[in-house]
Amino acid sequence: MDILLALIGSFALLVISVTNGVFVAYPLLVTLGLLIAVLHRRGFSLHSLIKMSIAGSQKSFSVIGILLIIGAVTAVWMVAGTVPAIVYYGIQLINPNLFILCAFLLTSFVSFLIGTSFGAASTIGTALMIMARGSSVDPHLVAGAIIAGAYWGDRCSPMSSSANLVAAVTQTNLYQNIRNMLTTAWLPTGLSCLIYGIVSFFYPVRNTSSLLSDELANLFDLNSLTFLPAIVILVLALLKFPVKQAMLWSIIAGIVLAITLQHYTILQVLHFAFAGFYLEQESPIRSILSGGGIVSMLKVSAIVIISTAIAGVLTGTEALKLVQRFLQLFRSRSGLFAGTALVSIGASAFGCTQAIAILLTSELVKPHYETHYENKQISADRLAIDLENTAVVIAPLIPWNIAGLVPATVLMTNSGFIPFAVFLYLIPFCCWVLLKFGSSPTETNQLP
Repeated sequence: MDILLALIGSFALLVISVTNGVFVAYPLLVTLGLLIAVLHRRGFSLHSLIKMSIAGSQKSFSVIGILLIIGAVTAVWMVAGTVPAIVYYGIQLINPNLFILCAFLLTSFVSFLIGTSFGAASTIGTALMIMARGSSVDPHLVAGAIIAGAYWGDRCSPMSSSANLVAAVTQTNLYQNIRNMLTTAWLPTGLSCLIYGIVSFFYPVRNTSSLLSDELANLFDLNSLTFLPAIVILVLALLKFPVKQAMLWSIIAGIVLAITLQHYTILQVLHFAFAGFYLEQESPIRSILSGGGIVSMLKVSAIVIISTAIAGVLTGTEALKLVQRFLQLFRSRSGLFAGTALVSIGASAFGCTQAIAILLTSELVKPHYETHYENKQISADRLAIDLENTAVVIAPLIPWNIAGLVPATVLMTNSGFIPFAVFLYLIPFCCWVLLKFGSSPTETNQLP
């Protein structure tokens, strides 16, 4: 009962903190402290509890370096003109009669390239919202398509922090996970395109503005060379280079372009890579085109470290045995997936971050995957793809989880976008249906 009360109190504190804009690391630290105090009262020594939290947090160290590099990549791509070029040429392709569908597809593409849902929402997403704002279309509808697209790319980009985190905690190969994600995404992606295409037909967005395109063209040299950093990432990913190496080479290409093409100094570029990019001159789009940088990832890294420490304490002390017993009810492959989805809903609601949803769900369901699959590698691969198809896409659907709250805030909307983010619903639903009534494309072994 004391553990349950501590979790309920922590959950309430997290909700209050998130809704009031308080940095979520603070309530997470309080949560960690409460859990340690309650479990110490139950008989666990402080030394063992601290050891469990450190062991849990160490699981995040392999991904922290990638997170910091991702921050640098995002800023360098901005200063090099890569992000502005993606936004500029993307806007030229939009058909007003297919605006909602284009919003989903363009944001998916940008998010896949830059590997961050927040970055995609704050660049092409913001641009799309600006274009739609002058029309009569419900902004929640546009925001839903944008956020769904942002997580399409965030889910399966080699630069995605969530994809790298899943690979790290399951000890699986990132590129194999990406292949599995693309395989399981084709049906929900096709259905999403059909739905957004039909909705676009009934709700066309005709009031578009050339202001954004004109400003981007005035501020940056947007010739085809600006796509080089993105091409470097994609080519090296296809050649199966380690993710860190691919991103570092992309940063080098971006720095060269920023100096030679955009005429920034090396000191300016390094400053942007560390602190985040911003337009130094006055511009109507100054608030739109900013962000990235190593510093921006320090907070995310802190959240990941603390959340892994909490997961380590909860699993090390077996404080959530009730969840373990609950999962034993699901014996079939489709049942195991459904159980993972239900656990991820609770983890997303309790943790308020996508990172906690991934980490806590992984820790709770991992023993059941190992029980059902004799082959350790198959067990890890199945766990990885199921986390991608549940925790990663469910977290943005929780109104107070920052996975959805931050992009919604950036897009100047609120949780009203949730009913329209159809791709995020279709991923777990389609995967469960295929496992229940057919054979998933990624399955080679079926549960007894």
